[in-house]
Amino acid sequence: MNKSHSFWQVGRCGCLPQRRAFLGRAATGAATLAAPGAMSALMAGSGEALAAAPPGSAAGRAWHIDIHHHLLPPDYIAASAAARTGERAPAWTIERSLEDMDRNRIRTALVSLTQPGVWIGEAAKPRVLARAANEFAARMTQDYRGRFGSFAAIPLPDIEGSLREIEYAFDTLHADGIGLMTSYGEKWLGDPAFWPVMEELNRRRAVIYTHPLGNDCCRNIQPEFSASTIEYATDTTRTIGSLLFQGTAARFPDIRWIFSHGGGTMPFLLSRFERVEATMKERQARLPRGLMHELRKFHYDTAQANHPGALDALLRIVPVSQVLFGTDFPFRPGEEEVSALAARGFSNADLMAIGAGNALRLMPQLARGS
Repeated sequence: MNKSHSFWQVGRCGCLPQRRAFLGRAATGAATLAAPGAMSALMAGSGEALAAAPPGSAAGRAWHIDIHHHLLPPDYIAASAAARTGERAPAWTIERSLEDMDRNRIRTALVSLTQPGVWIGEAAKPRVLARAANEFAARMTQDYRGRFGSFAAIPLPDIEGSLREIEYAFDTLHADGIGLMTSYGEKWLGDPAFWPVMEELNRRRAVIYTHPLGNDCCRNIQPEFSASTIEYATDTTRTIGSLLFQGTAARFPDIRWIFSHGGGTMPFLLSRFERVEATMKERQARLPRGLMHELRKFHYDTAQANHPGALDALLRIVPVSQVLFGTDFPFRPGEEEVSALAARGFSNADLMAIGAGNALRLMPQLARGS
């Protein structure tokens, strides 16, 4: 690790102290995630309140694991500014993340880069950006043990660079999963060009968190609003369709997929997906267990999909077990998510499952505060 890189400057800019290397060291900060008994109750799906709560919240109240929480290191934002397609990146620091987490009983946040990701098409630069961001996130997880996990960036569509970063992210940095954008140039995640990477992630039974962006096909088509208003949800739907209808989801069944924003517009376009399935010539090869089998295996976060229309549509397709709590911080505050889910009328058991239990089943290492 090159500590001279400006990602590692000292101060309250969102960067981390240089007082010790993060690899293999004991960590300071928050205590472990929760008492073992409380964690067991949550993972069993009971509605019992947890015995431990994050700092700043009322003892005994339910808490959350946020799987859609962004880190925005200043150098990453500066390097990627020209490629951004959504709203302007807000100011971010680790302290602001922790403050919002504590206000909203978020015990752990899985951090990931926001769009455009690290692929900005400049020779070796994506590899450098991915490595720096992943080391930044890994040091966060060590310095604030139990408060953060990470979805590591890889320089897709650079296959060789991606395979190297997968190995480093999992075997050295102990990332919780991989974070991908929904598309890269003219390719979505189901494209066979990406199969060597998918094969390795399938071998590792990896969790892949996906985040949308404004694809090159549809930039600046309406000046009244940014790509994040419509195109992000649409690009999530495009990549879900790509994974299904190019056979990638069925070919690599041990990958655990997470799709942002309630699956984008997929729930509203289900009948159109069903029509594609019914008429496709290679249905048996590409969807041997059927469209609905694959859709019900996927996981979906609630960030910006917490209103009744989005939740009701999603839950007519998948069970509560596939829904994960996500805030989209710092683009949205945690309070928005907590309040909206509480107003939906879920049972206490379902709120506990969405809030943390489902994430713990998917990533049980989070129960150890690692």
